[in-house]
Amino acid sequence: MTPAPAEISADRTSVFPRDLDWVYPDIERGEGVRLYRVDGRELLDGCGGGAMVAVLGHARRDVVEAAARQAERLSYVYYHQFTNEPQEELGRRILEVAAPELARVRFVTGGSEANEMALRLARGYHAERGESRWRIISPAHAYHGATFGTLALSGRPSLQAPYEPYLAHHLHIPPSTARLDETGEEALAALDRALEEAGPDTVAAFVCEPVSAAAIPGYSPPIHFWEGVAERREEYGFLVVFDEVVTGFGRTGSWFAYQQLSLQPDIISFGKAAGAGYAPLAGILAAEHVYEAVASGSREFEHGHTWDGAPQLCAVGLAVLEALQSEGLVERVRSRGPSLRDELDAAVGDLDIVREVRGRGFLLGVELVDPRDGESFLPGEVEISTLVDGTALEHGLLITTSHCAADGFVPDQTLFAPAYVASDTELAEMIDRLAATLGDVDSRIKSVLR
Repeated sequence: MTPAPAEISADRTSVFPRDLDWVYPDIERGEGVRLYRVDGRELLDGCGGGAMVAVLGHARRDVVEAAARQAERLSYVYYHQFTNEPQEELGRRILEVAAPELARVRFVTGGSEANEMALRLARGYHAERGESRWRIISPAHAYHGATFGTLALSGRPSLQAPYEPYLAHHLHIPPSTARLDETGEEALAALDRALEEAGPDTVAAFVCEPVSAAAIPGYSPPIHFWEGVAERREEYGFLVVFDEVVTGFGRTGSWFAYQQLSLQPDIISFGKAAGAGYAPLAGILAAEHVYEAVASGSREFEHGHTWDGAPQLCAVGLAVLEALQSEGLVERVRSRGPSLRDELDAAVGDLDIVREVRGRGFLLGVELVDPRDGESFLPGEVEISTLVDGTALEHGLLITTSHCAADGFVPDQTLFAPAYVASDTELAEMIDRLAATLGDVDSRIKSVLR
């Protein structure tokens, strides 16, 4: 039998790759925070499998066994016709343990689906109340998913092209970052202009991430901004929808990031950590008044997908929730996060290519800029995402870099989002490899740009 190649290019696979120019390492197995290629080479996983998902690490026997036990009993029934005990128990425990401020949960199988469902529920809430509201306002520099509905929530041309003809026209405001708007006042003024442009009585929701993920890792606007959003919600009657697909279930050091803010959302989406890479599991949480609008109206919320609330997926969710709670992992992220950010800053902050290191919990970002002035965006021809992530693989590290500068709001960003179970020794090793990676990138870019 011919050994599998360690790397697979587009011309050597039957799969339709995402990037036909990327040569994909072939990963055979994982163990804890380590991934192993088919040729035995090891990678430290500094990004939850690449998409901030594997918060418990890889190959956890308790989660795998929970999935197997449920599969032996009942793996699937359709939620339109049935419920099942794992779904009922998972819903109850999420509201009890993780989100006691909210009232109802609905499960789907991915973050894009969850955000689509949140959009539909926001529209449905107002329709049930006899209000003709459909407009959405959201920060321009964000990522909410790959479906046409969620892609329209972003105001980033680099993500939307060439699909603009299919996308709904939503209104966007610039991000309230320290670089653009340190106090949040300009973002609030932009929100006021968007409300006036739309007509406040047509706006269904303001949709945003309470703490940004890949778009501006670890960033959250100042408290003044959140207070201003709350005041405008009270005045104009729109809903606040938080996209917590990345931040939900502990990533920022609380069960949900909204619990660190002064603003209580009406609807939130979640995903990624809910299934921790062992099952495709996501969903939404809704406040009581949102549920009651449907309960006292049509009594039907018609939206869903084939695998929503399936027993095997929810059994995995229960095992993940049990591990997060019993092992105190959310508390670990909260207590360890600040020092982890400081350690990362000490390791890479003096590089000329690094403008800023920021973080909330185990969601950290490194902002990358032109090393000639330490401030300007990197030229597009540098192809920073490929350069950083490829160099990281050479150093045995998995991270994710986004070419955010293409959209003109923020510089390029490297994301560091380790598993909650990573030991201090493993975290230190990841930071060492990330520092070596960015040191090499800094040198290579200087040789090109000089």
